[in-house]
Amino acid sequence: MSNLNAITNQIHRRTFLNATGVSLGSAALSALMARDAQAMDEYRPLPHHRPRVKRVIYLYMSGGPSHLETFDEKPVLAKMHGEAMPESFTKGQPIAQLQGQKLTCQGPLIGFRKYGESGQVISDFLPWHGKMADDLCIIRSMVTEQINHDPAHTFMNTGTAINGRPSMGSWINYGLGSEADDLPGFVVLTSEGGRNPQPISSRMWSAGFLPSQFQGVPFESTGDPVHYVGNPAGVSMAQQRRLVDAIRKLDEHRAVGWDSVPTGHGNGASGRDGVPTYNDPEVAARIAAYELAFKMQSSVPGLMDLSGETQGTLDMYGAKPGDGSFASNCLLARRMAERGVRFIQLYHRGWDHHGDLVRYMNICCGLTDQPAWALLTDLKQRGMLDETLIIWGGEFGRTPMFQGKGGPGRDHHIKAFSMWMAGGGVRSGLTYGATDEFGYNSVENVVHVRDLHATILHQLGIDHERFSVKYQGLDARLTGVEKAQVLHDVLA
Repeated sequence: MSNLNAITNQIHRRTFLNATGVSLGSAALSALMARDAQAMDEYRPLPHHRPRVKRVIYLYMSGGPSHLETFDEKPVLAKMHGEAMPESFTKGQPIAQLQGQKLTCQGPLIGFRKYGESGQVISDFLPWHGKMADDLCIIRSMVTEQINHDPAHTFMNTGTAINGRPSMGSWINYGLGSEADDLPGFVVLTSEGGRNPQPISSRMWSAGFLPSQFQGVPFESTGDPVHYVGNPAGVSMAQQRRLVDAIRKLDEHRAVGWDSVPTGHGNGASGRDGVPTYNDPEVAARIAAYELAFKMQSSVPGLMDLSGETQGTLDMYGAKPGDGSFASNCLLARRMAERGVRFIQLYHRGWDHHGDLVRYMNICCGLTDQPAWALLTDLKQRGMLDETLIIWGGEFGRTPMFQGKGGPGRDHHIKAFSMWMAGGGVRSGLTYGATDEFGYNSVENVVHVRDLHATILHQLGIDHERFSVKYQGLDARLTGVEKAQVLHDVLA
C-alpha cells in the first residue's frame, strides 16, 4: 500500500482544517477529494474482488435496544421471572449499573410472533418489521467489548475503544471513494426520541489518522442542512461563480513555484474538471473546497427538498418534511443513495432503557419501526435493494436481569445482543446464531463486532485483511490485528 500512503501524505490534517473550516467548505472538499482520489486507480487496488453492493445504509439505534424485547424470545427466562438470576451466569462477569446489587430475572415485557414464510420471530413492539421478515437476516448472537455507551459507540464505529481511529464509514470512503460528484461520500443524520437521548460524539464519524476529507459530514435535519450552504443576500449564482474563479486564480498564482501534480493521469497542472492540484496541501484544499462548495450550493438544497416526493411516499415513511424525524431521515437516505453517497448513517438516540422500558420501547419503536420498513420497501420497489446493504442495531444489548427506575428496565449488556442486515448478497428470511436460555451469553455462531465489519467490507469488494494503512509503524486496519471472519453463512 506504499503508493496509497503517498497519496495520504499529500494532505495534512492540520493544514486541511486551517484551510477549510468546519462548514460547507470542509463538506465540499470531503466529497471532491474522495472522488479525485478514486480516479487515481493506479494507486488504489480496490476493490479486491467483485463487490456485491455499492453502498451501506446503517440504521444506528443509539443507546442499546433490548434484544429480549425485539428479536430474541426467551420462554425459560419468562418462567424464571422474579427469581434470582443463577450466579453461574453472572459471577465475575462485567456488569454496568447493577454491579453489587441483587440480580433478579426479568422476563420479556412483550409478546412475540412468527412472521412471513420464514417464520422469523419478532416482538410485538415491531409489527412493521414483521412485514419485512422475509427480507431480513437477523443475527441473535452479537458480542462486543465495551459496556458503557461512549466507548461502546467508539468500538462499534471504529473497531477499537481507542479514540482517534477512523470510523468504518471513513475507511470505506477512503478505500472506494464516492460515486457522487456534488455530495460527500459519507453523510450522517441524527434524530431523537425515547429515554435519555444522549449526545453522539463526532469521533463516531471521524477520519482519525486518515486524510480528513474522508470523514463523515453531518447534515442537519432542520434549517440549513450544511452551514453557509446559501449565498449571502444579494449575491447571485453568477456572481458566486465569478468569485470562485477569482479565488482560484489567486490560489494558482500563489502556487507558482510549486511542482504541480495532476489529479488524474499523466502530467500537467490540471486535474479532473480542470481543477489543478498541488503539492502544497493548503492550495489544493482551498481550490477543491471552493469548487465543490459551489456545486453543493445547488445540489444540497435539492437533495433536502422533499416537495417533489408524492404524498403516498411521505405517508409510507410517516415523514413530514423538515421535522428532523427518523422517518424523514430514512427518506433522505434513499435520496442520498440515489445520488451516489457511499455510506449513510442514521442515528436515532433514545434507546437507553434502564427503567420504564415498555413506555420507552413504544416511543422508540413508534418512531423507527415503520420508517425502517418503508426504506427497505422503497429501495426494493426502485430496484436498489440488491445494490444496498442495510444494517440495523445499537452498540450493545440489555441484561436479562431486572433494573427498575420508574418501571421495569434493563442494564447494559455486552455478552449477547441482536442486529439485522438486509439487501444485496445477504440471505433473507434467516435467523443466525443463538443465545442461552436466559439471553445472557451468545452461544451459537457467535458474531463479534469485528466480524460484522469484515462482512460489511467484503460486501463492498474489500478484503479486510489486505486493507490497511501505515500508522505509527504498524499496518492499521478497521478489523485490527485480532481474528475477524467474514460471515459467509449469512451471505447468499
